[in-house]
Amino acid sequence: MAQYTAGNTWTGRLLLKADTAPPTQFSAVFELNGSEERGRLALSTPLGTTLAAVLWQPGLAELRGTGPVKHFADLNALTEALTGTRLPVAALFAWLKGVDADADGWQADLSGLSNGKLTARRLPPLPWAEIRLVLDTSSQLQP
Repeated sequence: MAQYTAGNTWTGRLLLKADTAPPTQFSAVFELNGSEERGRLALSTPLGTTLAAVLWQPGLAELRGTGPVKHFADLNALTEALTGTRLPVAALFAWLKGVDADADGWQADLSGLSNGKLTARRLPPLPWAEIRLVLDTSSQLQP
């Protein structure tokens, strides 16, 4: 079982869209704890019903949902299996801290971060994808 250590915590709403086959569109309430190396992501509906939990540490990522636990080599492999495209996991943690980090084809708009809004888009390489986060005002934003 993957373990994580408490660290940075962010909560809010997320929207993921990707021009995959079939197209991916997903929205949820989230709680993200940890870092790109070790952490936990909980996804739920606006009414609080748990959709899934993801736990990761070096060499292991687990997806816990309504079915059996699924294991992956790392968080990148897990996100690609779920969405059909690689998501910028390491860069996302940097962006949440206000750092403009590079990610393969991804461009983040950090201008709204002080108001709790973060948008990242990938045009090339295909498939096109977009992540939008609206953070709760109580979320921990690190400078």
